[in-house]
Amino acid sequence: MRRRPRENAIKPWRYRSWIFIRDPDFRAKAQRILDLYARTFEGIPLSEDEYVVSNDEKTSIQAHCRCHPALAPGRARAMRVNHEYGRGGAPACLASYDVHHATVFGRYESTTGIVPFAAVVEQAMTAEPHAGAKHVFWIVDDSSSHRSERAVDRLAGAFPNAVMVHTPVHASWTNQTEIFFPIVRRKAVPPHDVTDLAEVRDRLRAFEDRHNVTAQPFRWRCTLSDLDDPPAGLDRHARDRQKESTPLAA
Repeated sequence: MRRRPRENAIKPWRYRSWIFIRDPDFRAKAQRILDLYARTFEGIPLSEDEYVVSNDEKTSIQAHCRCHPALAPGRARAMRVNHEYGRGGAPACLASYDVHHATVFGRYESTTGIVPFAAVVEQAMTAEPHAGAKHVFWIVDDSSSHRSERAVDRLAGAFPNAVMVHTPVHASWTNQTEIFFPIVRRKAVPPHDVTDLAEVRDRLRAFEDRHNVTAQPFRWRCTLSDLDDPPAGLDRHARDRQKESTPLAA
């Protein structure tokens, strides 16, 4: 049955979405971030004691307690999870990701906001190597907890070596923590029984500890040339991924 849909010339169930660029300073803001990912700031290469940290928030990581026990997977059989569940709450995950060292500093709060953001910043900035760094560049979006110039001043006032860098409006893809969160969702919070918020937080912290030992930095592919024609850049990267996933001929 699957072979027929694959052979169709037109596949209406497949689609790619986009959002129009609305930020008038999109290119300048995006270029600044891409330069930091390439270890450059305002045309000057970063030194060894300068770091780039991407920060973001993920809300509603729900604790689902299944009403009936899940059936363990077996040979040629996927795990079976009952549809009915009880809600055990939903913590917010605030993560700061060091893009060049693949290190994560996470906090798990009941909500997001200025105070939780300040807490995760303090957690990262009071630990080495960031505490003694020359500069730590913080890439953040335009959410209310760090949107205004007052947020820039608060960060610089608390940690003089910290520099806040905002992503363009509606350009979450420029924030590398957006890559980390789907991995967390897929690997740390699978559809098993989770009794309460404490168990969710324990799983997230355990995953963070393992990630910081084993992970490698993401291979960031977007370059400045992609900013001038985003659809063409997406097509080019899609072709590159397809080449990498195609087995070599014997």
